Amino acid sequence: MNILLWILQWLLAVHTAVGAVWKFTNSEQAVPSLAAIPHSVWVALIAFEFLCALGLVLPAFNKRFARGVVLAAAGIAAEMLLFCAIHIYSGDPNQGPLVYWLVVAVIAAFVAYGRKALQPLR
Repeated sequence: MNILLWILQWLLAVHTAVGAVWKFTNSEQAVPSLAAIPHSVWVALIAFEFLCALGLVLPAFNKRFARGVVLAAAGIAAEMLLFCAIHIYSGDPNQGPLVYWLVVAVIAAFVAYGRKALQPLR
């Protein structure tokens, strides 16, 4: 289980860092259903995602940061669910992004649960 959680943590960290870079190079207008997000919040999400990506991988280098994994993964799951809610509220008929965000939210929630209850880092 520990190996699976580490693999998921690294994949989630890479995914989140790439998402932050994408947000940096694109505006919130790039995804029509997310156009309701104010630009300042969009920019704050970039920093939030980089911090979450770091929180997922830092324990590999220093166990002192182990608690950050649960917080980072839970934060990513919450962000993805927020995107889902905004997408549903926008009325956009395209369900592709919704499914994508839900899958990422489930993976992030599994990592958070796994590191909290199944295989905590010590």
